[in-house]
Amino acid sequence: MVDFVLNAKDRNEVGKGASRRLRRLSNEIPAIVYGGKNAPQKISLTHKDMAHALENEAFYSHILALNIDDKSEDVILKDVQRHPAKSIILHVDFLRVSKTQKLTTRVPLHFLNEEACVGVKIEGGIIARSMTDLEIECLPGDLPEYIEVDLLEISIGQIVHISDLPIPTGVESVALQHGEDHDLPVATVTKRKEEEVEEVIVDEADADTEAEGDSETPADDGAEDSGEGE
Repeated sequence: MVDFVLNAKDRNEVGKGASRRLRRLSNEIPAIVYGGKNAPQKISLTHKDMAHALENEAFYSHILALNIDDKSEDVILKDVQRHPAKSIILHVDFLRVSKTQKLTTRVPLHFLNEEACVGVKIEGGIIARSMTDLEIECLPGDLPEYIEVDLLEISIGQIVHISDLPIPTGVESVALQHGEDHDLPVATVTKRKEEEVEEVIVDEADADTEAEGDSETPADDGAEDSGEGE
């Protein structure tokens, strides 16, 4: 497990104007910490540090040590608000966690063997993903960095469901807790559309025609030359 430590400061000023000033003048991000027995606390973090941490996928599914002034809390990242057009983080939410209490969060799915997949490599299909992460429930100590989805043996028409995933011991899928009707599809291999196949065939035919035309040109020129000589 990768350890992540963030340094933050308690924040007293609230409101949109205060948040804009915080981002513009101090290059800091407004954030909030909530959950557990303590009241929600408004904090601020350095934009540079937060942006750097968010570049690591593991940051999204790890327990984080959040140092607020002179105390530290264990938290997980719950939400990140970004500017729609600029590389600016607008606001961050953190949730307090306890080592003895289960938490609910989302972890990324890692898709393996997509190119070597039977349905793709041998049968000519394409992979369609239905989800990129999975909502789980577990104790903080059992929180996985990601969950693998192995597509190696998947043929055209086959569907990988949540129940097919190798979910680690101590971790439960929130969807499956609601019953078999919630065993949602994760990915499937489908046939290529007919127009895609036809396009490939046409392209190959055009290439063959061009090749034949190029090979006939010297012979034709030779025939014309011999005729003119006569």
